[in-house]
Amino acid sequence: MNVVDLATVRNTASSTDYVTFTVGGQHFGLTAIDVRDVLKTQALTRVPMAQREIAGLINLRGHIVTAVDLRRRFGLPDRTSEERPMSIVIEHKGEQFCLLADSVGDVLALSANDVEPNPTSMDDAWRSISKGVVRREQGLMIMLDIATTMNLAA
Repeated sequence: MNVVDLATVRNTASSTDYVTFTVGGQHFGLTAIDVRDVLKTQALTRVPMAQREIAGLINLRGHIVTAVDLRRRFGLPDRTSEERPMSIVIEHKGEQFCLLADSVGDVLALSANDVEPNPTSMDDAWRSISKGVVRREQGLMIMLDIATTMNLAA
């Protein structure tokens, strides 16, 4: 795992930094300005009767933060008991959330020209959480739309 140095995040007229991560073998990008922290596996406190996507709560420096399991949010199979997720801390609507991803990669500087529209053949479920895609050696990287991703059903 590469350590993401959020102190060096930059957004300029020519490029924007994105934190890359994987969930269920799919590569994703999230604007680095939206990322507050990246953490190793955290102790979770389960929440009885919570939505399936809610993995539990974590204590982040004295603040209670809701952990959202992206595998469950995206309808993918659960991790095995040996797999430990990484935590990507974001802020959404004034509240902090922890997104559980399989792994976190590098910070990439991408220009607006690097991000392409969603392919017409993309599944509607993936299209709904995507702001576009970037072609990489590993395949397409989905540029995650946080607002739609965090629109958890009540």
